[in-house]
Amino acid sequence: MNGAQDMGGMQSFGPVRPVADEPLFHADWEPRVLALTLAMGATGTWNIDSSRAARESLPPVQYWTSTYYQIWYEGLCKLLIEHGLASADEIQAGHSMQAAAPVKRVFRAAEVPAALLKGFPYDRPMNYPARFVVGDAVRARQLNPATHTRLPRYCRGKRGEIVAVRGAHVFPDAHAIGQGEQPRWLYTVRFAATELWGDDTSAASVCVDCWEPYLEPADPH
Repeated sequence: MNGAQDMGGMQSFGPVRPVADEPLFHADWEPRVLALTLAMGATGTWNIDSSRAARESLPPVQYWTSTYYQIWYEGLCKLLIEHGLASADEIQAGHSMQAAAPVKRVFRAAEVPAALLKGFPYDRPMNYPARFVVGDAVRARQLNPATHTRLPRYCRGKRGEIVAVRGAHVFPDAHAIGQGEQPRWLYTVRFAATELWGDDTSAASVCVDCWEPYLEPADPH
């Protein structure tokens, strides 16, 4: 979706300035939000792409003025309400007001270290070959979806070159809206900075990971 989260390449947001020795969390409530997000994701009520889409759907002013974990919290609240696991009144009050709704799975504390160590891989086997190979000239499609996508606005319609084939992975655009995993081939595409922003740039190039449906062949220069 064309949401507030898609800030790459936009004017007036300023440079990213990393903080030396930045703490992992900035407030005591932040690790609780992380834990709640992981625990609720593990119930299987929604998936990681649905969770991202919920965060991206926040109003722009709210998104831009919120901290990282404030955004996570608001996205989680939205999912809880949408799926009938909590009401807005319960979230506001900070406690249950009715019996808990059933969930598919429960992520217990003793299971957390092993699960996080194992990770949650999203690569998948494919039964057809990749459409593109390293060196191919491609163009990112000019998409304006109303739902979740991982294709940044700044590279839509722009020409680039395949520099790596990453295998097949869950396709987030379908996964986020309940249409199943629909794995697709994933590529790293290098775009010249001048292709993205014209001559008035100090960058050389930008690499973007793009699923196959985001791309079409482009005539070589």
